[in-house]
Amino acid sequence: MIGLSDAPHLDTAVMHSLERVRTFIDARLDAAVVLSPEASPRLVDSMRYALLAPGKRLRPALVLWAASACASDAAADRSREQAWALAAPAALAVEMIHAYSLVHDDLPAMDDDDLRRGRPTCHRQFDEATAILCGDALQCFAFETLAQGMPAATAARGCLVLARASGKESLVGGQADDLAAERGWVSDMTTAPASEQVAWLERIHRRKTGALFSAALELGGLAVAAGPHQLAMLAAYGKAFGLAFQIADDILDAEGTEAAVGKRVGKDVERGKLTFPSVIGLEASRERAAALAREAAEAVAGMGPAADDLARLALWIVHRNH
Repeated sequence: MIGLSDAPHLDTAVMHSLERVRTFIDARLDAAVVLSPEASPRLVDSMRYALLAPGKRLRPALVLWAASACASDAAADRSREQAWALAAPAALAVEMIHAYSLVHDDLPAMDDDDLRRGRPTCHRQFDEATAILCGDALQCFAFETLAQGMPAATAARGCLVLARASGKESLVGGQADDLAAERGWVSDMTTAPASEQVAWLERIHRRKTGALFSAALELGGLAVAAGPHQLAMLAAYGKAFGLAFQIADDILDAEGTEAAVGKRVGKDVERGKLTFPSVIGLEASRERAAALAREAAEAVAGMGPAADDLARLALWIVHRNH
């Protein structure tokens, strides 16, 4: 099984695999946002700006790698290309939801960020009203893409998975609770015992960040008719991966550079927000993230080499610098 001792080779392997995903996905994203003359040109420009911004495409990668891992495990004669073709609408939909969430998170009323992926945020490049409408349009477009691109029964289940992950009790709900704590609308968690602070952080991050990762994995499995055991392995992977990713993101905000990360860093400390490093320290945060990464990799070990991309990504995510 792939382990952290393989770290020197992880970056090259993961970057190569992600580049393959970007090549596959970016062309399809580009084609998807060629809209009819009925669409507002400024809205289309903002949608393309947000959706086609340079990025790692982690969520589409999870969709595609989950699909190919499940397809290989269930039917050896089904090629990766066939699995990716079946899962492509779900991969596009997940990236649209992610792009919408970033556009709205960056707004002055939310996190008030000026830089995203090394470029001005959507509301800075255009204006606040356009950014709000851009996010609204991308959210709707995600479900349209999923519903149109997959068989009816799969699309119905997929829309339910994506709606739950991006809605009131997950992505949106997590953001609402995060803002409530930051702005003093609820009890001040900064005075609570460390164990309660960690539990609160985990609850926020499993909803705000982890839920969409888990949905991406489930959608990839659904696209190739994965069985309950396969979906359970993906769910276990997603639960550990999502939290490992967020802890690593907290570490990057604490000690990363704006040039490497592509967005403003140190803002959590400025706002007095709770993060894993601020509660348990940097070293303990690294140890927790590494343990979660190993847990994620072990969760899909039963899928064999077909899940190597998933395992490598989990181990890489905790020592990345961007």
